[in-house]
Amino acid sequence: MKPVHREEILDHVTYGERRDAIRDSAMRAKDLRRVHAGSHLTFLFENPETVRYQVLEMVRAEQMVREADIRHELDTYNALLGEPGDLGCTLLIEIEDAAARPGLLRAWRDLPGQVFLVLADGRTVGACWDESQMDEERLSSVQFLRFPLGGGQPLGIRVTRLGQGLSLFWVFVSLVACLPSDANTANGASDPSRADNHEAAFLGALNSAAGYALKAGKLSI
Repeated sequence: MKPVHREEILDHVTYGERRDAIRDSAMRAKDLRRVHAGSHLTFLFENPETVRYQVLEMVRAEQMVREADIRHELDTYNALLGEPGDLGCTLLIEIEDAAARPGLLRAWRDLPGQVFLVLADGRTVGACWDESQMDEERLSSVQFLRFPLGGGQPLGIRVTRLGQGLSLFWVFVSLVACLPSDANTANGASDPSRADNHEAAFLGALNSAAGYALKAGKLSI
């Protein structure tokens, strides 16, 4: 998936003038690309629009004008998209009970070994996790994942189990029919004339998957 380029980032004054329309569009994109797996895990599959919005919000909040600061934010958020051939996402671990949250994030420390994409050819691909979002004892409630597809086509997300404090569960969420832009090819090459069709199919499939996941909820094993 192509990264966001510097020329796409508005100055904070101009962004403030256009913010409502940009934000509304980004929120619609996020809604279509958000998938729930069970009661506590939400996967948000990023694209250039969602990344651009995050950078613009940071520039606005901090009223950034230094070029080095803006490029740092751009590099940080572009990393969410992964490399060509990767599928990137933000994982939110949602625990409403604030008192229980620290203990559960410790109990679920083994989650990085339990999240996979299932590909059309039968392979499963484990996620690459950002080590800065965890320590030896606990996870952060926000995680940044990257799935190296190796040219494969993902069909679903599989979460095999979590540790104590939550019933063990196995969730398979039907995910996508195809990928946007270049993420569905082994070498990152793509046919630009098909990019719009890829994106439309991806969004439609994610929307269907989200509806299924909400119905499926938590499956006991």
